Amino acid sequence: MKDRKQAALRRLARLEGQVRGVIRMIDEDRYCVDILNQTLAIRSALAQVEVLILQDHADDCVEEATASSNSEGQRQKFRELVGIFEKVCR
Repeated sequence: MKDRKQAALRRLARLEGQVRGVIRMIDEDRYCVDILNQTLAIRSALAQVEVLILQDHADDCVEEATASSNSEGQRQKFRELVGIFEKVCR
C-alpha cells in the first residue's frame, strides 16, 4: 500500500486545501455556482481517494482472506465489499 498510501495522503492534503478554499468562498459571499463547482470537484477527488483505499483492501485484505482456509473470514470480507457497494449505490 505504500504507493497508494502516499497517493491517498497527497490527494487528501489537496482536498484539505480545497475545503479551506470553499470556506473562504462562502465567507466572501462568492457566486453560488462557483462554490458548487468547487464542492463537486471535492466530491470527485474524494471518490478517487476511496478508489485507492478500496483497491488496497481488495489487493491485500480480500486476497489474504480468499487464499486462507477460513471460510468465515472469506464471507466477512465479501460482506464488507458488498456493504461498501451498497453505500456507493445509494
